Amino acid sequence: MDRFEAMSVLLAVVDAGSLSAGARRLHAPLATVSRKVADLEKHLGVRLVLRTRRGLTLTDEGRSYVAASRRILEELDAAERQASGDYGALRGGLHVTAPVAFGERHVLPIALEFLKEQPDINLRLTLADRQINLADDHVDVALRIGHLADSALIATRVGTVRRVVCASPDYLANRGVPRQPEDLARHDGISFQGFATAPEVRYRGDGTSFTIEPRPKLAVNTTEAAIQAAVTGIGIIRVLSYQISDQLRSGALQEVLTEFAPEPLPVNVVYAPVDPLPMKVRCFLDWITPRLRGRMADQCSC
Repeated sequence: MDRFEAMSVLLAVVDAGSLSAGARRLHAPLATVSRKVADLEKHLGVRLVLRTRRGLTLTDEGRSYVAASRRILEELDAAERQASGDYGALRGGLHVTAPVAFGERHVLPIALEFLKEQPDINLRLTLADRQINLADDHVDVALRIGHLADSALIATRVGTVRRVVCASPDYLANRGVPRQPEDLARHDGISFQGFATAPEVRYRGDGTSFTIEPRPKLAVNTTEAAIQAAVTGIGIIRVLSYQISDQLRSGALQEVLTEFAPEPLPVNVVYAPVDPLPMKVRCFLDWITPRLRGRMADQCSC
């Protein structure tokens, strides 16, 4: 039995949540995947996974073995890439992640120019308004907005973004412009879940300025939908400034309560402390960091 292959199959099954999903991920027959997991359990003499109607559940032994397998395979991959010269060459795959609107506006243009300069690098750009785990999702570089939790990740500050309270001119003309945070209690609000974690959670924890929220008129699950609703005059929204920079510039939305705004949120480029750091990652960091700083300095209201 090829134990490295068996570990890879087990991880695919666990990450996918079931034998059938793991088989689809591996593009392998279900019977083959099931047999390899069973052979591994027989080799070890323990049950690693319990099969239920809802999928798979790891046993205590299975959790320990999966964690060890993940570490071993990552070390093996790193050793092979280093031996083949991948750490010293500008080639191969690069995985970058960023929040959706920020990534489309700022990261993508820089990344496209990087690919033109480095034709042997393949870039995967994942745009998601949630914090992606760099290790679990094999991400090389991430753009994070908000105060970073204590971790082993290396962070480089590239700028800040403001938090903005705004509404359409028609709404403000009909309902009046709030002059104090307390005035928000008399207004309609639009709530959304644009970020699963920071920075939205910190909107409510930066001080006493906005302890009073508008009355919930509409709740949506994307930032884009909330912005569209605000433009049509449904109510007041609280967003990050780069998300509505076009609307502010065109006059479709108007900022209010600017003197009560909390401190801007930091924007950081983060990556794992890998030693040695692959040359392609170092090259991308050296490329994107000064360019992001320049874009954010030029568009300080973004």
